[in-house]
Amino acid sequence: MMVSETTVPELSVVVPVKDEAENLAPLIDEICTSLKDANVGFEIVYVDDGSTDATPALLADLMTARAELRAIRHRECQGQSAAIATGVEAARADLIATLDGDGQNDPADIPELLARYREVSAPGDKALMIAGHRTMRKDTWLRRLSSRIANGIRGVMLKDDTLDTGCGLKIFPREAFMAMPRFNHMHRFLPALMLRAGGRIECVHVNHRPRERGVSKYGVWNRLWVGIIDLFGVMWLARRPIHADSDTLEPNSR
Repeated sequence: MMVSETTVPELSVVVPVKDEAENLAPLIDEICTSLKDANVGFEIVYVDDGSTDATPALLADLMTARAELRAIRHRECQGQSAAIATGVEAARADLIATLDGDGQNDPADIPELLARYREVSAPGDKALMIAGHRTMRKDTWLRRLSSRIANGIRGVMLKDDTLDTGCGLKIFPREAFMAMPRFNHMHRFLPALMLRAGGRIECVHVNHRPRERGVSKYGVWNRLWVGIIDLFGVMWLARRPIHADSDTLEPNSR
């Protein structure tokens, strides 16, 4: 379903990227194909988080060929959480889908997550998240191990009803995200933050693919330890009552 500039889309797909020039066109093509086949009115919002490769120029070119695509650029790298927040803030739809820009998340799963959202949402439901669960990870054994350890510790400490919070594929209301506190690495804790707001989490099994192009921006052990350190901050935050405008934090650099 095509969406004109004056028509509000049903879904805004937010994709944060940094130095992913090789993955831009293939992933955008896949997103468009999967959502058009599912007859979903959509837009795609790419946020370039201070790329130093050809990403900015290629996004500019792709916007001339894809009416559904909008691109926003951070002049300097602000981190994945800040990039997602920028994309959600700029989104026109009430419903947001996120996925990683490295091509490992499969855009063909977005319609299934959307269908699940429609199935389980209730009238006026403003705090429901559908989270992808990668059951067959296409990563190195060391990366899978670090993720399993971090997910296990996080699950015990936060009880966030999510087996794979690191999966970039998620669908949630824009309004719910905009009400969340902002801090570095918040994207790793979106389910816990949704629960803090009185929301619900539903998990759907999704495909996971090996990285075919480009280079990963994350190390294994630094992701593990940063995630564990952040846990304590989120645990403290979860115990605080929610007051309007009382806990908005500025995102730090990556």
